[in-house]
Amino acid sequence: MRALTKALARALILAVAAAVALVLAAPPAPAAEGPTVELSEEEAGKGGSITVTGADWRPKALLMLLICGQAEGDAEPVGGTNACANADGRAVTTDGDGSFRKKLPVAEPPVACPCVVRVATVTGEKAAVQAAFTVAGHPVKKVPEQQADGKLAVLAGTRLEGSGNVLTWFGAPASRTLVATVGNLGTSPVKDPVFEVGTAHGVFAPQWEEQQWRGTLAPGKKAQVKLKVQLDPGAYGDYAVSLRYGGKVLAEQPWDVGRPWGVTLFWILLCLVVPAAVFRVGMAVVDRVRPRPARSGGHRARRVRELAHRRVPRPGGRRTRRRREAAQPAPTRAHSTTASLPWFTPDSAPGAPGTSPAHDAQEAQGVPEVPEAQGAQEAQGAPHLLSAPQDDRPTAPGKPGKGNT
Repeated sequence: MRALTKALARALILAVAAAVALVLAAPPAPAAEGPTVELSEEEAGKGGSITVTGADWRPKALLMLLICGQAEGDAEPVGGTNACANADGRAVTTDGDGSFRKKLPVAEPPVACPCVVRVATVTGEKAAVQAAFTVAGHPVKKVPEQQADGKLAVLAGTRLEGSGNVLTWFGAPASRTLVATVGNLGTSPVKDPVFEVGTAHGVFAPQWEEQQWRGTLAPGKKAQVKLKVQLDPGAYGDYAVSLRYGGKVLAEQPWDVGRPWGVTLFWILLCLVVPAAVFRVGMAVVDRVRPRPARSGGHRARRVRELAHRRVPRPGGRRTRRRREAAQPAPTRAHSTTASLPWFTPDSAPGAPGTSPAHDAQEAQGVPEVPEAQGAQEAQGAPHLLSAPQDDRPTAPGKPGKGNT
């Protein structure tokens, strides 16, 4: 019994040892080599589309898919993203496992092939993968050799050239030209180097843009490099322009961008003009829709007659006398004329031929006419006789008075 137990124990030990030996002898599982990209087709013409599939990317990462020219293998395209069809690119976000699947339209890059489909991260840790692709009908040109021994450096201070205009005063994008003197400190020439120009506002990180400079820098030589810098519309404040090459910042230049006061003026005028225009339009609408009185000739004539009857004539006015004289009969009109001057008769009015003021006064009082000599003697002997009435004030026609009897 004891011998059987020992035999089972030995068999169990041998089985365990054999299992451990098999595990240790098995080849290790291949480690993940990084993100991968696969294309549904390796060649397609302009206007078509392909499906891009990726795996082993960072979960929830934002990726950009582009078709680029002048690129081979894993080397970046000559000229950076300027050699890619940026307008027809697509963005995609990976899932929780780091995989994605996206359709990409086929477009011709601005440079010649060989072409690739480039997938790169937009945010976070940088990663990029390229897959060879052929754009049917697009020209093919040999990729220039990249010299890795060249070393560029800024030998003199940088400056910004250019100024604003009327459009920038109203919010147009401000632009300048970054000028730098760059020298090749390496042992190999550098042909068509690709610089990165970054613009930063305040404490924010710079936004980089790749720009290629056309030319060749021989070892020990220098050249003046001019690169264009442009801000977003309406940007103002303190900015910093940086120049980078090969991942190393070569120079920084401050830039004070003025405020677009034209935009402020525009908003002020808009706040003044729009309410005034709305008020004018509202008043015009109210004037058009409000009820109006009927325009009738008979009603207007009756209204004029009522106003004429209500008008009180001015006493003693010239028009009043004329109206009253016209309304009286003919005999009364002559009497009215005579009654206006009580001591005159119609045929002995002042200024009539053969009359005098004294003669007119005697006739008005009913005194008989006497010769001048006799009248003078009587006047001296009888001072109580007068040639004219005491109350010589005329009265208005039709009104009783002392001199109008």
